[in-house]
Amino acid sequence: MSGKNKRPVLGEKGIYDVRGLGAPRVAILGLQHMFAMFGATILVPMLTGLDVSTTLLFAGLGTLLFHLITKGRVPAFLGSSFAFLGGYWAIAPMAEGVSNRALLPYACFGVACSGLLYLLLALLIKLFGAEKVMRFFPPIVTGPLIIAIGLTLSQTAIDNCSSDWLIAMVAIVLVVICNIWGKGMIKIVPIIIGVVGSYVLAAVLGRVDFTPVAQADWIGFPIHWDATVFSIFKGGDVSLMITAVITIMPLALATIVEHIGDISAISSTVDRNYIEDPGLHRTLLGDGAATILASLFGAPANTTYGENTGVLSLTKVFDPMVIRLAAGFAILFSFSPKVATLIGCMPTATVGGVSLVLYGMISAVGVRNVVESRVDFSQSRNIIIAALILVLSIGIKYSAAGAIAFQIGELTISLSGLAVGALAGIILNAILPDQNARKR
Repeated sequence: MSGKNKRPVLGEKGIYDVRGLGAPRVAILGLQHMFAMFGATILVPMLTGLDVSTTLLFAGLGTLLFHLITKGRVPAFLGSSFAFLGGYWAIAPMAEGVSNRALLPYACFGVACSGLLYLLLALLIKLFGAEKVMRFFPPIVTGPLIIAIGLTLSQTAIDNCSSDWLIAMVAIVLVVICNIWGKGMIKIVPIIIGVVGSYVLAAVLGRVDFTPVAQADWIGFPIHWDATVFSIFKGGDVSLMITAVITIMPLALATIVEHIGDISAISSTVDRNYIEDPGLHRTLLGDGAATILASLFGAPANTTYGENTGVLSLTKVFDPMVIRLAAGFAILFSFSPKVATLIGCMPTATVGGVSLVLYGMISAVGVRNVVESRVDFSQSRNIIIAALILVLSIGIKYSAAGAIAFQIGELTISLSGLAVGALAGIILNAILPDQNARKR
């Protein structure tokens, strides 16, 4: 059967196979996912001094590697992780907005080593089963954690919107109108319409500075040898390499917990249990391998992106092929500094408006997870667990000094609010008595 005669495969929740939509429409869906991840992904290199084009390249390659390892079944995009910012700042501190580029490869080495913890846990899960891990993540833990993922991101969206509420509101209104009243293709590409519409309005109103676009080259190679980890393997400072590993590697413990929350959110959104198939060991292996690959070549650590989960929830298009196409676009644009800069000049208010909707969708998925799992909130234990997860995750703000930091000898370990909230939920769920369990 030819592609033209195929229809998109519809399930109870949404579209699981987009091939029947035709190449142009599928390409637009891929661009939509790329726009969704772009703002947050390039923000990490801007905050650390890493290269934006290198970041785009390895966000795309990391996503494709993740899909290869997970058998192409999980519709997840891997973008820059914010969890390691404290590690980058500790090893390669910013001075007056300019990073010490000579130290960045050492920080990247520490991040690459942290990816090994993903691989170790993936091996243990493969040997002993995901059940032993997931019994610590029942719906009373994962539901509030998913809600917290969206809400912790919300302040960033509000801050971005605050830069120009007119442009932000145009983006929000376009997304809502297209998704609620749109027909056909319009209904499933509200993000890209919101982005383009508000971007064009900002340009017409003279609120976009295109000077960097004019100055950027059309073609450029995104990998710079002196910024890779390989540049310090010969003649590098061994003591600094060890310091970077000790400082940064423990941060992976927090990101692993967040990874489980993200995969749970995607599973709930798509109505597929990806923790069972292709398996949590494969998703952890894919995330860890992508982080190692990116870090070795001077790009930020990769992580599953909530922005793209929000797109899945909003559009109901769940085919992983669309995510792989977005990864392809990211790779393509990484070789064109001019195109990357043009997208990078997108008003922060546009990013904020779109993100406001997407982050809210993530939290809504968490609410649905709790409702559909019929979590019994007549039990005080469940109220306490949910309350502490939400308050700790949202209330604790991450900074260069770390949100919650404690010393073990000379080692300082910092945990994000999400990590603290998740740990609190896991511990309380394990020790507080479950009345319903005793009745059974």
